Amino acid sequence: MGLITYDMEITTPIPPAKMFKAFVVDGDEIFPKILPQIFQSMEIVEGDGGPGTIKKITFGEASQFKYAKHMVDALDKEKLTYSYSWIEGDALMNIFEKISYDIKIEEGPDGGSICKNTSKYYAIGDIQFSEDQIKDGKEKVLGLFKALEGYLLANPNAC
Repeated sequence: MGLITYDMEITTPIPPAKMFKAFVVDGDEIFPKILPQIFQSMEIVEGDGGPGTIKKITFGEASQFKYAKHMVDALDKEKLTYSYSWIEGDALMNIFEKISYDIKIEEGPDGGSICKNTSKYYAIGDIQFSEDQIKDGKEKVLGLFKALEGYLLANPNAC
């Protein structure tokens, strides 16, 4: 099984607790609202939101994908950490067994946050893939954070 790992840091003026609540705790409601062309819906299909929970994402008309399921691997609301893995769906492109994300939101400059993300792409069997094939994923993660940041700046009472 091939594996590519990458780390990404995004700095935002949003305070850590607010960014975590918006991205992780309320994300299933917020993302379809602020990016309906990308996310039609996000719903829990099994579990209570904590570790072991499985969520189904139905993508919107602007997405090349139809759906994905991800499983919550770990959630710590006090330490502002969240880990989850995409485990099913056409978003895995018949290349990846799973894609895992480890997110930690820390205090940043001027009361903002530093959002740290480690992504791990696990290939199926001996399928080879390059970092260029996951570049689009990196850009999408950055786009999600920036869209959420814009929403929170425009709606200071949200979350």
